[in-house]
Amino acid sequence: MAVEILMPALSPTMEEGTLAKWLVKEGDVVKSGQILAEIETDKATMEFEAVDEGKIGKLLIAEGTAGVKVNTPIAVLLDDGESLSDAPKAAAPVAVAAVAAAAPVAAAPVAAAAPVAAGARVFASPLARRIAKEKGLDLSQVAGSGPHGRIVRADVEGAKPVAKAVAVAAAPAPVAAAAPAAAPVKAGMPTGPSTETVLKMYADRAYTEVPLDGMRRTIAARLTEAKQTIPHFYLRRDVRLDSLMAFRETLNKSLESRGVKLSVNDFIIKACAQALQAVPDCNAVWAGDRILKLKPSDVAVAVAIEGGLFTPVLRDADKKSLSALSGEMKDLATRAKTKKLAPHEYQGGSFAISNLGMMGIDNFDAVINPPHGSILAVGAGVKKPVVLADGSIGVATVMSMTLSVDHRVIDGALGAAFLKAVIEALENPMAMLA
Repeated sequence: MAVEILMPALSPTMEEGTLAKWLVKEGDVVKSGQILAEIETDKATMEFEAVDEGKIGKLLIAEGTAGVKVNTPIAVLLDDGESLSDAPKAAAPVAVAAVAAAAPVAAAPVAAAAPVAAGARVFASPLARRIAKEKGLDLSQVAGSGPHGRIVRADVEGAKPVAKAVAVAAAPAPVAAAAPAAAPVKAGMPTGPSTETVLKMYADRAYTEVPLDGMRRTIAARLTEAKQTIPHFYLRRDVRLDSLMAFRETLNKSLESRGVKLSVNDFIIKACAQALQAVPDCNAVWAGDRILKLKPSDVAVAVAIEGGLFTPVLRDADKKSLSALSGEMKDLATRAKTKKLAPHEYQGGSFAISNLGMMGIDNFDAVINPPHGSILAVGAGVKKPVVLADGSIGVATVMSMTLSVDHRVIDGALGAAFLKAVIEALENPMAMLA
């Protein structure tokens, strides 16, 4: 039976995307698991694969078309012996499954999937089977999101081996509920002068008009929403970095043979991850009508890219060594700059770090990324005169840090305790290795 291939939702919040590139052409015979096209969302360029076999009867959307709504027909897939006249007039069930759409919300159904009865056939795409084999997954414990429960690549990419999944299922599923962002901006809220008003204002001046792409629109909407709906307050402290700088130099010399070079930011990530464990009430997110307190330290780090930014998430950061965090952060940052991150790599977490110190910024206030409970703004380390322990005046490398806090989630004293834990770890860096 001929079916319409629909524009897939590659993340929980995706409403539209750009059909960047077709990897098949009309008349091509495709197999289950074959990559059909590349789709650009507001954050990344991702592939999606065929679930069923058949022949591409017609490509309905041209390459480069932007603003294609989710569930819009983009192609027609025909069975053997069929022609376009056999294609349904109404939209048929989706014939493709999103690749790399293993956002955190996918983890809950995977963990909670009912085991397939012994000997029962498991329906899965060839690509999903290969990934499952590489990850050591038991496909009978994975819930399929494809047609008729078929397991596709998206279902296995974010899944974990059964033993771990059961452990997660035993506790409330915080990540799954954390996906919804804060309440949308209400109609009628002031958003600034209209487009027409601004165009008239600058009608006699030379300018270049830059259309908003998906990423810029999303950033504008989410940060406007954040500042209008989240009651921010700010906590500021300075940290002396001399001990950390000396310790970092010693570590880097010993790690040189392994090709590892730790940055100050790696120490900050580790310090924040440990602080989330030391002050667990700060390891929390706002979920609309409740607060979710997370158990793992999943730390998001802002990465600037052309036209916007990503916040890739380092999961279980408190359990990883400094060298492991450094390697993972470099990999995530590199792939973020080419928009090759999967949704599960930049969604989630309870807390974020934004570091502009390397750009010479002394201090700043960062905007909370909902549903996170806080974000740490990190400035540059600058040599300043300080009062030493013996009362004399000396010089120290001092870095300013500002913690932006959602008052619905974290109160002032609690935020202060968290920031204190971060400072203590950075000023006594050897303790981070304990």
